[in-house]
Amino acid sequence: MRNGFYDYFAGKLFVNMLSKSAEYALRATIYIALKGSVDNKLGIDEIARAIDSPQYFTAKIMQLLTKNNRVVSSVRGPNGGFYLTDAARKLPVRAVLEAVGEDGIITKCVLGLKECSESRPCPMHEQYRSIKLQLKQIFEKTTIQHLAEETGKGKLVINNRMVKKK
Repeated sequence: MRNGFYDYFAGKLFVNMLSKSAEYALRATIYIALKGSVDNKLGIDEIARAIDSPQYFTAKIMQLLTKNNRVVSSVRGPNGGFYLTDAARKLPVRAVLEAVGEDGIITKCVLGLKECSESRPCPMHEQYRSIKLQLKQIFEKTTIQHLAEETGKGKLVINNRMVKKK
């Protein structure tokens, strides 16, 4: 069932679907997959510039992404920086969202209720269930490598400077 509230609510939901942390984490991971390697580690300055993110904020995000080297690997020192292993490139987008604690869009109630289920649904549960399933499929099937490859072909953009003005 659709109504004016749902149409309005769904529109608002997708305008701000991910937090800035999640957006920048995805952008950074894609950029590192695109430009970095074990032999070409990338620094915070370069990553922040490439994804249009404040340097300090990028550093905080990189701390989350490098925790236990699960998504992004890092090396300290003069030849240090950030890179992705071959295994990390094959990770789904969901791994990035989980690393920054932002996978709630596919795991939590859209209204933020702790007890929302099929047996005790919130007012948005039925409408959001199919959306959540679609998002889950997208975030679990799409790999970091795929996004990096498509970005490298010029099909996708990861910063506002890359968007062509009409």
